[in-house]
Amino acid sequence: MSSNSFQHDVLIIGSGAAGLSTALRLPSHLRIALLSKGDLNEGSTYWAQGGMAAVLDSEDTVESHVADTLVAGAGLCNEEAVRFTVSNSRSCVEWLVAQGVDFDHLPDAAQEFHLAMEGGHSHRRIIHAADRTGRAISEVLTERVLAADNIEVFPHRVAVDVVLHEGRCEGAYIFDRRSDRVELFQARAVVLATGGASKAYLYTSNPDGASGDGIAIAWRAGCRVANLEFNQFHPTCLYHPKAKSFLITEAIRGEGGKLLLPDGSRFMDEFDPRGELAPRDVVARAIDHEMKRLGIDFVYLDISHKSREFLEEHFPTISARCLELGIDIAREPIPVVPAAHYTCGGVVVDTAGRSDVDGLYVIGEASSTGLHGANRMASNSLLECIVYAESAAAAIAATIARAPQPQAAPPWDESQVTDSDEDVVISHNWDELRRFMWDYVGIVRTNKRLARAEHRIELLQAEINEYYSNYKVSNDLLELRNLAMVAELMIRCAQARKESRGLHFTLDYPDLLPEALDTVLVPSH
Repeated sequence: MSSNSFQHDVLIIGSGAAGLSTALRLPSHLRIALLSKGDLNEGSTYWAQGGMAAVLDSEDTVESHVADTLVAGAGLCNEEAVRFTVSNSRSCVEWLVAQGVDFDHLPDAAQEFHLAMEGGHSHRRIIHAADRTGRAISEVLTERVLAADNIEVFPHRVAVDVVLHEGRCEGAYIFDRRSDRVELFQARAVVLATGGASKAYLYTSNPDGASGDGIAIAWRAGCRVANLEFNQFHPTCLYHPKAKSFLITEAIRGEGGKLLLPDGSRFMDEFDPRGELAPRDVVARAIDHEMKRLGIDFVYLDISHKSREFLEEHFPTISARCLELGIDIAREPIPVVPAAHYTCGGVVVDTAGRSDVDGLYVIGEASSTGLHGANRMASNSLLECIVYAESAAAAIAATIARAPQPQAAPPWDESQVTDSDEDVVISHNWDELRRFMWDYVGIVRTNKRLARAEHRIELLQAEINEYYSNYKVSNDLLELRNLAMVAELMIRCAQARKESRGLHFTLDYPDLLPEALDTVLVPSH
C-alpha cells in the first residue's frame, strides 16, 4: 500500500518551544510542515513551570551567567556554546515579548520583569509567568503558528525514520496515529525538535511523548551522539498515586522551601553548605540516599511558612493541583520523589543546530550543544530552545536556495507485515525497560548494575527488532524501539565514563578525573 506524500521546503518534527520558534523564525516565503506527536500543546514545554534564564537585571552580567553555567556543568560545558546562548538571551526574551508572551512584572514597575532565583544562579535572572511559564510560551507561539499562512500543522504524527539520499537528509517517513498509515514527508531541510528521553525511566516528570525519538532517528541516520550518561533527575516530583508526572518547581526551594524527613528533620545541610539551593544533582542524590537509607518512598518539601496569599499568587498551579489531591501546601508539607527530568546529552550539533548529516538539524533537548555539560543549570533549557531555533532558522534560510530538490523516495512498504495479535510483548518490554533503567542506570550507578542493564538491553533489542520486522508499526512500537535504542546509548555512555562527574555518579569511580572529556559515540554504519 503506497503512502500519502507531502512536499515542503522545511520539515519540523516536534511542536515544543524549539519547533514552534523555528517555524516562526523561518522566512515566510518558505513552505513549512510542523509535526506534533499529539495535539500542539502536549510536549514538555507546555508543562515547564519555572521559567527561562536570561541576563535582564542591571546588576547581572553575561559573564556571571556564563560562569554559573560552567560551574553547574561540572567542567564539561563547551564555553563557546554557553557564551553564544547567554549572549542571545536578552534578544530572545524581547522576541518572545514581541510575539505576545506576558511575563510577570514587578508590582510597582510596569517596565521591569519580576525575576526569580533558582539553584546554581548567583543572581535573580529567571523570567517567568507565575509557575506556568512553559504554558504561556507554548500557547502564544502555537497561536502564531496556526495564524501563519506558510506553516502547515500536522498533529498526531510520529516520526519513523528520516529519508537519506547520497548522505543528505531529504525528508522522513511519518506514522499517522489516526489513520495507522505511514506517510512520506519530503523537504530540503529537516529539523528534529523532538525533546528528550526521560520516559526511559520508571519515574519521570515528562509527558508521555518523551521517548527519545529524535536521538534514536538521528543515530540510525549516522549522527554522533554525546554525553547521554547525564540524565537530570528533578529532585521534587509530587508523590501521589493520582498525580502522574506532576513537577514541584524548584522555585519553591528558591523561596525558602525546606526538605524534610518523615520525622520533620532537615537533611540537606549534611550534604551541601548551600542546603536546599544546591544544584539539582546534589539534591536528587541526597534525597535518593535518604530514601534508600531509611527505606522510605518519599521525603517532604515544606513551604507552609509562607502565607496562603503568597503561595496562591506565585504558585497557583501547584497550590490548586495539590489541593485537588487533598494537600494544603499553606498548612502541610508536600510528599516528593526524584524523577527523570531532562536529557542533557543528545545529538552532536554546532551553534546553528547542524548535525553530522547534511540537511538535518537537531534543536532543543534532543541535541547536545555543549551548553549543559555534565549537569543542566535550572531554566537554561527553554533559553537553549529559543536561541538555537533562531540560529538554525537563519542557517536554513541562508542555504536552502542551494539545497537540491528531494529525489523520488520509495513509498513505505508494508506488504510483508501483518497485524500483531501480541501487543502484550510491547507493554511487557516497555515496563521491563523502564524498571531496569531506574534500578541499574539511575541516580547512583555501579559497574555491576550497568553490566546487568547492558545484558537486558541486548535481549530487548533482539525481541523488538524481530517484532518490528514482522508486524505493522504502531505508536507504542515506534516509541519502544526508540526508547530501547536511546537506553542502549545511555548505558554505553555510562560505561565509558570512569569517573563521577555532574549527573553521572558511580560508586566504582567516585572521584573526578583531572581532564573533562565528552563521551562521544559514533555510529558504525
